[in-house]
Amino acid sequence: MRGLIVAGIAFCGASAAWVRPSLALDPSVLVTPEAGPMELFSFGFNAYKRGEKTEAFEALRYAAEKGHPGARWKLGRMYAEGDGVKRNDFEAFKIFEAIVRAEEDDTSSSPNAAYVASSVTALGDYMRTGIPGSPVAADLPQARQLYFHAASVFGDPKAQFHLGRMLLDGEGGRSNPRQAARWLKLSSEKGHLGAQALLGYLLFDGERISLRAEPVRGLAMLTRALKLAEPADQLWIRPLQEEVFSLASEADRRTALAYAESQDGTIARN
Repeated sequence: MRGLIVAGIAFCGASAAWVRPSLALDPSVLVTPEAGPMELFSFGFNAYKRGEKTEAFEALRYAAEKGHPGARWKLGRMYAEGDGVKRNDFEAFKIFEAIVRAEEDDTSSSPNAAYVASSVTALGDYMRTGIPGSPVAADLPQARQLYFHAASVFGDPKAQFHLGRMLLDGEGGRSNPRQAARWLKLSSEKGHLGAQALLGYLLFDGERISLRAEPVRGLAMLTRALKLAEPADQLWIRPLQEEVFSLASEADRRTALAYAESQDGTIARN
């Protein structure tokens, strides 16, 4: 993964920012800060599942300091989402960057591949928007490079979706709609609803990606994605679905809605 580390930002390592918590781990379960990283991770993971996020965060920090990759990744997600701890995107960024540095030679078959892929994709997210009040400024070419790495080396569906979107819109480099459709198709096949929606929109008339029009399939993909997406994604999917629906023939609408409502979600090709 050489060459993917974010340039121009100095880090002293993720653990340097982690102040040791004052709380003690629960002695009744025979886990102390001196326990091994796997025991600490298991304690933290189980505490998290029980909803005891303060205890979980504490144990995961100790496990992360001892090098447990899953603990480091989960801490990053907790900071990024404000989950059990105050949201801090810059702390999350530093943790994900440290994971990428530590696992720079990982491939899709390595034991930590899932953590590394998610971390590279998260870095892409941050480089695409920047982090206000931090040294991390938006850098679209770097975001595109990070997405490309996670998409191509690890096959990460979220990275494939964002890469396809950037290629489609010419963000961070030259526009390439045909390549965009390729990445969106790969992500769509893995169940990414955003990719299914955007690919459906492109397939409806096929013009932008120089393919034959597939109005039924395109509308069905958009309709199903709109139905299953989270509210935040529905905000951008709905206008696309409504636009395509208004342009479709009555016969194509009926057929597409039938496919979209089918129990297994299978969408036939014209």
